[in-house]
Amino acid sequence: MKNHQTIKYAICPALFCLLLWVASCAINPVTGQRELMLLSEADEIRLGREADAQVIKTYGIHDHAGLNGYINDLGQRMARLSHRPNLPFEFKILDSPVINAFAVPGGYVYLTRGILGYLNNEAELACVLGHEIGHVTARHMAQQYSRAQFAQLGLELGTIISEKSQYDKLAQFGVGMLFLRFSRDNERQADNLGVEYATRAGFDAGHMADFFKTLERLRPSADRSGLEGWFSTHPNPPDRIRAVQRKAQEWARRLGTTNLRTNQDIYLRKIDGLMFGEDPNQGYVDNNVFYHPGLKFEFPAPVGWKINNTPTQVQMVSKKQDAIILFSLEPGNTPKGAARQFIADAKARVIRFDAVTINGLSAQRLISDIITQKGLIRMMSYFIQKNKRIFVFHGFTSQALFEIYRPTFHATMSRFKALTDPRRINVKPDSLRVRATRAAGTLKKALRSLGVADKKLEDMAVLNGKKLTDTIPANTLLKVVERERVIH
Repeated sequence: MKNHQTIKYAICPALFCLLLWVASCAINPVTGQRELMLLSEADEIRLGREADAQVIKTYGIHDHAGLNGYINDLGQRMARLSHRPNLPFEFKILDSPVINAFAVPGGYVYLTRGILGYLNNEAELACVLGHEIGHVTARHMAQQYSRAQFAQLGLELGTIISEKSQYDKLAQFGVGMLFLRFSRDNERQADNLGVEYATRAGFDAGHMADFFKTLERLRPSADRSGLEGWFSTHPNPPDRIRAVQRKAQEWARRLGTTNLRTNQDIYLRKIDGLMFGEDPNQGYVDNNVFYHPGLKFEFPAPVGWKINNTPTQVQMVSKKQDAIILFSLEPGNTPKGAARQFIADAKARVIRFDAVTINGLSAQRLISDIITQKGLIRMMSYFIQKNKRIFVFHGFTSQALFEIYRPTFHATMSRFKALTDPRRINVKPDSLRVRATRAAGTLKKALRSLGVADKKLEDMAVLNGKKLTDTIPANTLLKVVERERVIH
């Protein structure tokens, strides 16, 4: 009897898993096949809505009503042609210079202003939108979530079917889904769907290959805003460009469509004046000084250190990557109160704690030791009050290196001050300008005639998706970058 009982209890979890597997299988809207799925459509929409709020808070929406409306209108038209036309799709432009596009479950699709600058016609735009719609319709992110949860089945059979547990897991998944790396199979399927949806919408989907060629020339990764670039989340399947071209021809034949549109001039006129690159109003570095025109402050950056200006903090990393300075806004009414809250939250051991004045601003200086997963670190912190805001520096390294980096920490933090120079405040961002060529000739000749410097010619060729040796007819629209101007 004892042995039979052992077998009985060994089999029960396996039967439970099998029953849960069957109950959790769903029909994929794209393939029509049953698949493992823990998220219902309602779960996808709820998860997408929560992630959308985080995305907007973190990266911000690009403030260009006409362009946002244009992207949303085209996206909605394509979504109605997709395998899940009833999802509440939304299409938005993120205020980031990084070159990427992504989607979250439930139909939220994002393009950065950075990627818009490198697209060259409506056909390319439609293919990118279709690609991201494809990730949603094929439930790629929902699949990843489900696989991750089923991997834990043996550890938490009792909680996986709990509604509260499932909701908690959705919340934990959150904005982290933005940086999930799709499989090459997922990417290939999204490419195919992008081609299908773009062709159904009447566009020449062969131009998706042109955009992939541009991406190959750029090979973007993460930018200084902290948002991942295209290849960080979209792996490059083998033979991608030829596969897309074949699929575009196949769909054109299948639909019997002959007059497929490109709409280059329409698209280029829509993005004329688009901000290009970093927005200096969110902070910029010049001659080793970090300026923030919006919040009107400045401080020196350590010479030779790598600087990352993200939406929530400025990160400065030493050449040897053995010391870091973080700068951010923190909650609090006074420098001392903010410092005490940090000490409590970080469980810091205080070495020095005193009130100081930094260029006329009230501040609190703290030196402390903090235990982390990687061991003990020593930190210098300054909590500085300016216009009812608390600005905080944290410089940290190992105890052994602290005295070496201490002068650098102090030099940066103690020279924080209000920005008053109008030449540094009234800085305009670079922008894309669309110009018509005057005469036929090579792209190189055309760009020079539009005032592009020789050192920027190759960059502008990539921006336009062309080569410098390409022949350009007269009256061709080309993109050039208008450099930032300072208002005196």
